[in-house]
Amino acid sequence: MASWADEISAIIEKNIADFGGNEIETASVGTVVAVSDGIARVYGLQDVKYLELVEFPRTGIMGLAFNLEEETVSCPILGDYTHIREDDEVRTTGRVISVPVGDALIGRVVNPLGEPIDDRGPIVTDKTRPVERVAPGVITRKSVDTPVQTGIKAIDSMIPIGRGQRELIIGDRQTGKSAIAIDTIINQKGKDLICIYVAIGQRNSTVARTREILEQYGAMEHTIIVDAGASDPAPLKYLAPYSGCAMGEEFMESGRDALIIYDDLSKHAEAYRNISLIIRRPPGREAYPGDVLFV
Repeated sequence: MASWADEISAIIEKNIADFGGNEIETASVGTVVAVSDGIARVYGLQDVKYLELVEFPRTGIMGLAFNLEEETVSCPILGDYTHIREDDEVRTTGRVISVPVGDALIGRVVNPLGEPIDDRGPIVTDKTRPVERVAPGVITRKSVDTPVQTGIKAIDSMIPIGRGQRELIIGDRQTGKSAIAIDTIINQKGKDLICIYVAIGQRNSTVARTREILEQYGAMEHTIIVDAGASDPAPLKYLAPYSGCAMGEEFMESGRDALIIYDDLSKHAEAYRNISLIIRRPPGREAYPGDVLFV
């Protein structure tokens, strides 16, 4: 009997010793009440933050707390929404959506969540940046004083383009808008300018061809491709420009220059309009999210 008592007391002592070492994780838990077109309407997430990542534990898919309403939260699903069912459990993660940043991404093709999609192994970096943050005010910005050459003499001789400047390329289909952007990336070889090419809603074959061209001319050595393909859900297309911008801001704040190309914002506007109409948010003037031009 003494040995049993000793064994039980030893177990109790061990549990007491381990009690302080176990960290308690708290999570707000909700339930999916409806799901349609890549948006889940969730009831019961009391403490969720705007743009916080939420998890659907049954499938492992992540979502985004996008519209905080009185009774429910509308969550764009960052993955295949066909696996989500009504009455599925949803948990908060406590993490506002962020992407990995840093030199480890240079030369890689990633999705808007910063996950590699180029079959070259994981991206090793411990730095992340929130996707949504306040841009520097106009007063604090340095005036534009360093040129960027596109490599196309007609443009470089007539249109002044500088580092820190925004330039809109407008034209009809198949008139060479993307070609100008790709030529500009190629022309930055050896000029200490990191390029980020954000492909929104393009076919996978088109992005693969762009990558081949950049590799052929040695431009992938200073380029990151962020790809939200035509077959990807609207929330990922919406997220792509903000993710690319967060990656560029990391280089900016480390004292380096970065050129970011959004190709193209019409597809981004379409994705934003789809999300907005489903969650009954006003889609905005001609569906263009005003803040993406502020990016």
